Amino acid sequence: MSDDGLFQLGMDLEARHHEGADASFADAYAFDVPRSTTHTEDNDTTAPAANTQDDRLDHFIEREGVRCAGSHLIIDLYDASRLDDLPFIEETLKTCVTEAGATLLHIHLHPFEPTGVSGVAVLAESHISVHTWPEAGYAAFDVFMCGDARSEKCVEVLEQAFRPGRTSVSELLRGKEVA
Repeated sequence: MSDDGLFQLGMDLEARHHEGADASFADAYAFDVPRSTTHTEDNDTTAPAANTQDDRLDHFIEREGVRCAGSHLIIDLYDASRLDDLPFIEETLKTCVTEAGATLLHIHLHPFEPTGVSGVAVLAESHISVHTWPEAGYAAFDVFMCGDARSEKCVEVLEQAFRPGRTSVSELLRGKEVA
């Protein structure tokens, strides 16, 4: 990927150690994070940090009696159509965000030659990522959302949009062991 492509994604090629990471962990595993060139959201740094379970209830969810950070759906579409139509994919991602009740921050999609699209919709609640193989009729979507957002709503949107012959969905409950 070119420097320009990385810049458009909000990254550049220079890396630095992740600030706030445990030094021994960062040193042992060469934990480097690209320097971000993106705009950061306005945050009130004078507010006390949320450190009680009640403070985090608006972000954490409960699924089948399990408290977790969010639902991460792995969605595979087989024998699907319109997997090389970048504007259509962008509109479909926007529809997923709306139907799930999520908040869109940014979408970046990249077309490949001769075919295929890869990209991400960055959400306040996490993300939706996509990678397509039009020549095989296959698309891989990751839909991770926390809070009140309803990740499961995206499955129907994706099926209506891409008309797959078969859909496979797996759910991971992320952050189940967070105190």
